[in-house]
Amino acid sequence: MPPNEYVDRDRNHDNTTHGTEPEAEGEPEAGADEEAQLLPAEELDFEDSDAATKPYITQRRSCWQHLQGPHPLRPQAISPFCPKIQHAPIDLLDRILPHQSHKIVVLAIVIFIWGAIFLGLLSAQLPLQDNTGRNVVNLDCVDTLWRPRNDCGIDGIACRPFSNTSLAFRCPANCASVQLLNPHAVGPLDVNYRPFIIGDEIYRGDSFICASAIHAGVIGDGNGGCGRLSRLGDHENYLSTKKHGIESIPYDSYFPLSFSVESTDSDFTCSTDPRFSLLVVSLLFTTIISIFFAFPWQFLPIFIMIFTQVSFASDPPSASYHNTTVIPDHISAFAKRLLPALFCATIFYFTVVKRTLNGLTAQIEKTLLWLGGFWFGSLANYTFDWIPLSRLTAHDLEQQPGAKVALAVILILLVCIIVQQIVYFWLEGRLLRYLGLYGLFVFCILVFLAIPDVSLRIHHYIIALLLLPGTSMQTRPSLLYQGILLGLFVNGIARWDFDSILQTTAALRADGAFDSKLPTILKPIIKLSATELAATFQWGIPPKSIDGISVLVNDVERDRAFFADEEGDVVKEFTWTRPVGLELNEYFRFAFVRDGRTLDYTRAGTLFANGTWAKMEGQ
Repeated sequence: MPPNEYVDRDRNHDNTTHGTEPEAEGEPEAGADEEAQLLPAEELDFEDSDAATKPYITQRRSCWQHLQGPHPLRPQAISPFCPKIQHAPIDLLDRILPHQSHKIVVLAIVIFIWGAIFLGLLSAQLPLQDNTGRNVVNLDCVDTLWRPRNDCGIDGIACRPFSNTSLAFRCPANCASVQLLNPHAVGPLDVNYRPFIIGDEIYRGDSFICASAIHAGVIGDGNGGCGRLSRLGDHENYLSTKKHGIESIPYDSYFPLSFSVESTDSDFTCSTDPRFSLLVVSLLFTTIISIFFAFPWQFLPIFIMIFTQVSFASDPPSASYHNTTVIPDHISAFAKRLLPALFCATIFYFTVVKRTLNGLTAQIEKTLLWLGGFWFGSLANYTFDWIPLSRLTAHDLEQQPGAKVALAVILILLVCIIVQQIVYFWLEGRLLRYLGLYGLFVFCILVFLAIPDVSLRIHHYIIALLLLPGTSMQTRPSLLYQGILLGLFVNGIARWDFDSILQTTAALRADGAFDSKLPTILKPIIKLSATELAATFQWGIPPKSIDGISVLVNDVERDRAFFADEEGDVVKEFTWTRPVGLELNEYFRFAFVRDGRTLDYTRAGTLFANGTWAKMEGQ
C-alpha cells in the first residue's frame, strides 16, 4: 500500500474517533455525546499531542514498507542474448526426443558413458611393479625419507637404513606448488611458504621427494610420473639452484641421510597421473548436460560428476603411507563423504539452485557462468593457488607474506558483491527475509567466537554454506557467484571432509610452534686438543613443569636429557665433540621436553670450523 494511503487511513481514523475540527470549535452536532463536550482541557491537549506523533508513526511504517521492496516488485529473470542461438540445443533435443522420459533416459546414458571412460582412465593408478618384481611405491607430495618433528629418534635410528637401498616411486601431479605452512629449520635458517627441497642432484633426506624429482627433471609437475630413489648416506654442502620452476634451499654442513633420483625409462613403463585427461572428459560431459538439458535438477548429476573428479583426480585426499595404489584409499574417502555432501546438495537445490536455474533457457550463458564458475571453484587448488592466503587463521595471517593485503582485497570485493545482491533482493521483495537469515548467521558466528579454548575456522565449505543463500535469484552475477561457491563446497568436502568449524589450538597447530618457553643456554666451554674439539653446553634452571631438554645438532636430535635423572645439585650439561680437521659449521638448537614431547626449539647457535661460537639469536 502506498504511503499516502496510510496517511489517509490515519486521518479517517482520527476523524471517526475524536470528531472533526468544526465540532471542536463550534457547537456540537445534534445527538453528540454530552460527556464528550465536558472533557477537561488537559485531556483535549493530550489528544492534540497524540496526533502530533502520527507523522513519525507513518514515517516508520513507510521505511518498513520501503525495505519490503518497490511497488510493484520486480522479480529477476535472464533474457538471453541471441535467444535463437542459445535455444537451439533445447529445440534440437525437443525435435529428436519430444517426451521428457526419453530425455531422462538419454541423460542416464550420457552419465553411464562418462563413468565408463572415467574408470578406464583411472585404471592408470592400479598397482605397478618395476623390473625387479618389487611394487612401485605411491608417494604424496609431502612424503620424505626423514620424518618430521624428531620422529626419527636419537641419531635418526628410526629412519635407517641411510644408504645402499633404493626404491621405485610414483608421484602425483601438481607437487611443485605444495609448500610448507609452518617454519622448518635448515641449519641457521627457518624456511616457510616454499617447497621443502634442500640441495641439487643430491638432496637432504628430509626434502620432499616428489618436488625433488621435479627439480631434478625426472618427472614433470603437470603429469607426475615415476622415478627411482637411491639412499646415499651422509653428505655435506647442499647447493641451492633453481630448476624447473623450483628453487632449492642451501645447507652448508652435513646430514646423515641423503638421496638422489633418476629416471626409470629403461626399467619399466610408468603411466602418468591421469587427472588432466579425467578433467577433460568430465568437463566435456558436464558441458553437454548443461547445454542440451534445461531442467534445473541437472544440478544433481553435475554435482556428483564434479565431486567424483575432485575426489579421484583434481585434488584427491591423502592416501596411506607408501602404498601400492591410491585407489582403495580414494574410494574409501569418496564413499564416506559423498552421502552427506549429497544431502547438502539436495538442500542447496530446493533452497537456492532451483530458483536460479528454473525456466532458464540461456544455455550458453548458463554453461559459461554457472557451470564455468562451478568448475573454477572446484579446482581451487589451481585457480586460487596464486593468492597468498593458505588458511584463515590469525597465525597464518601474521606470518604469511601478503596474506593481510590479500584478505583486505577479498573483503572489499565481497562487500561490493554483497551490496549488489542486496539490491536484487530488494527488487524482488525478499530483502527483509534474507537480512534476518544473515543476522542469524552473524549471531551464531559471534557465539562461536565467544566459546573458550577453541578457535573458529572458516573452511571452504563453510564459506559456501554462508554465502550460497545470497545467490538465490536468476541474474547473471548470481549464476557466476553460485557456481563458484558450489565448487568451493565440493573442493572443501571432497578434499578435506566436513572438518570442524571449532578447532582446538593443537588441531590448528599441526607441526607448527607451541609458543612455549625456550631454554636459556649459557656460553659453551670449548676445549681444543690435538685430535678433537669439545664444546660443553649448560643451561639455566628450567621451569618446574619441564621434564628435560633436547639437543639438535645440524637438525638431527643427538641427545635428550631428563632432569629427574640428575643426582645432587650438579648442573646438567651436554658435551659435543668433533674432529679437528672438520672444516664445516655445526648448528645447535635446544628445546624443553614435557610429557615425552619436545617443545619449541631455540634459533640456531653456530659452532664454526675454527672453534668459535656465535650465540643464538635472542639468547
